[in-house]
Amino acid sequence: MFAVVPPATRALILINVGVYLLQQVAGQQLAALFALWPLGSPEFQPWQLITYAFLHGNLAHIFFNMFALFMFGRALEIYWGGRRLVIFYLVCVLTAALTQLAAQRGAGVTEEVIGASGGIFGILLAFAWYFPRQRIILLFPPIPMPAWLFVTLYGLLELFFGVTGTEAGVAHFAHLGGMAGGALCILYWRLRHRFGYR
Repeated sequence: MFAVVPPATRALILINVGVYLLQQVAGQQLAALFALWPLGSPEFQPWQLITYAFLHGNLAHIFFNMFALFMFGRALEIYWGGRRLVIFYLVCVLTAALTQLAAQRGAGVTEEVIGASGGIFGILLAFAWYFPRQRIILLFPPIPMPAWLFVTLYGLLELFFGVTGTEAGVAHFAHLGGMAGGALCILYWRLRHRFGYR
């Protein structure tokens, strides 16, 4: 089954899984170097704006992120091609990191951030953008709804959680930043195409 996953989606999943397995051996050493630490922290390094997205806190964390990438990344890679999918994913990861850093500075939070969720939320937004009427069935509760509605409700829920401080320890603003970066990336590509650039 995994063999039919397009190559870029498969590579992103395998890299994430490989890094997670390495985390089980290296422990906190990887987080100290590659997690996203707040600006002004002595642990902060520029490469963390990307590397944080390949670290995960536990098995459930990586499973749900990679499941979403498997479910939605495939369709986007078939539609876009692998190169564009990877570029889009990394843009979302970067904008998620920048948004989370800004939110942390405003709130005075000093915790590190890990996880691919910012990139995944960008993938979700793109899926809803290009396949808005595709039916998605929630796991809990199992309610079918069109992709555009699912992503809109999910985004509003993340905004509510982020503003109210609900679910402490979850980087809600990173999720929103990933969605915002995804939207900007798609709009940029559309403008380039309109004016004859590839």
